[in-house]
Amino acid sequence: MHATDSTFIIIGGGIAGLCAAIGLAKLGIEAHVYESAAELKGIGAGFGLAANAMQALEQLGLKDEIVPLGHYLDSYNVLDEKGNILVEPNTRSISQRYKQDNFAIHRADLHRFLLSKISGHKIHLGKRAASFERLGEQTRVHFTDGSQVVGDALLVADGVHSVLRQQLIPTSSPRYSGYTCWRATIDNSSIQLKKSTETWGSKGRFGMTPLVGNRIYWYACINSRQQNPTLKNWTTAELLENFKDYHDPIPTMLSETKNTELIWNDIIDIAPLQQLAFGPILLLGDAGHATTPNLGQGACQAIEDVAVLLDELRTAASITLAFQGFQKRRLERVNYICNTSWKIGKIAQWENPLLIGTRNFLMKIMPDRLKQQQLNKLLSVDFMQINRNDETGI
Repeated sequence: MHATDSTFIIIGGGIAGLCAAIGLAKLGIEAHVYESAAELKGIGAGFGLAANAMQALEQLGLKDEIVPLGHYLDSYNVLDEKGNILVEPNTRSISQRYKQDNFAIHRADLHRFLLSKISGHKIHLGKRAASFERLGEQTRVHFTDGSQVVGDALLVADGVHSVLRQQLIPTSSPRYSGYTCWRATIDNSSIQLKKSTETWGSKGRFGMTPLVGNRIYWYACINSRQQNPTLKNWTTAELLENFKDYHDPIPTMLSETKNTELIWNDIIDIAPLQQLAFGPILLLGDAGHATTPNLGQGACQAIEDVAVLLDELRTAASITLAFQGFQKRRLERVNYICNTSWKIGKIAQWENPLLIGTRNFLMKIMPDRLKQQQLNKLLSVDFMQINRNDETGI
C-alpha cells in the first residue's frame, strides 16, 4: 500500500507529532493526532532551534513563519562560575554551512503556531494510548478511555515515557541522568540579557538565553538522587542560596523569578535503541531517541525526523519500506547525539574542585579546532543526505 492511500495514526501532540501531521497533510496523507492531554499548550520553557532544525523546518515549508517567533542567537558561550569564557563555539561557521541561523524559542509559541497549521478535526485530545495490536497490514491502538482506532501506519511520538515504545521494546525504560533541573521564563526588562550562556560550576549548571517578547529563559541543573523530595520543594530562595556566588546576572535572575514560574523535573533520556521501525510502526522524536538537553538537540532531532520521514514517503514503494529507509538514515545520528550529550552532561556536572580545575584549564587552552570537533560532527553534516542512496555519515 502506498502512503497516499493510507491513514496514519499519530500518538502524541508534541513537536514531533504536530510537525508530522503538518508534513503528511502536505503529501496528501490522511493523518490524525491523538494526545493524552486535555489541552495542547506546550508546557516547558525555552529551547534552541539550531541551524539544522531551521533547515528541517525549511524542508517542511514552515521556516519563514517560525523565524519571527524565535530570538536570533549569534553566540553561545560556556562560562565558569566567575564568568570567564571556557568555550566560545563558532556557531557562525555552522550557520554558513547550513545557510541557516540559530534561534531560541518558547515551546508554547512554537506549539501554538504548529497547531494553527492543522485542521481541528485531525486533533483528538484526552486520548492516552494504552496498547496496540497488529491486524494483518493494519494496526489498532487502544486508549485508556476504552476507545480504539485503526490505521495503516502508526507514528509513536508520545515522548520519553511512551507506553507503546515499552510494548515494542520492554527494555527501553527511561534512565536518570544523575541531575535534576529547574526552569523558568521571566521578564527581561531590568536584566536586559543579550547573550546566551551556560555556566559550569561546583554547585551545578546555570543556563540563560533571551527570548522574543523581552523574556528570558533560564535553567539550573543540580546533582541529586532521583525524585528527591527535598529538592522537589525548593523555591527560588533555595536556588538563590545555592547559586549566590555565581557571576552576574545569575543571582539577580533568581531573585526576580517568582516561585509560581518555576518548573522542576529530573533529567532523563532513553539508552540508544537499535531499532526505530517495526513494519508499519515507527518511533519518532523523544519516543525513539530521547536525549539529555546538553547539546540542545531534542526538539531539533524531532524536526529532522519528520523532514527525513517525508522524504522517504515521497519515494518509497510502501510505508514499511519508507520506515525502514528512515531507520537507516536516522539511527546512527540520533544515537551519536544521545551518547555525546550524556557524556557532556556528566563532565559539566562535576563537583570535585580538582576535576573542575583541570577541566576548566584544559577547556581554556584547547585549540579551537578541537573545541569545535563535536559541534562540527553534529551540525556540519547535511542530515538529509545521510545514508541516502547508501551514502554514509553521522
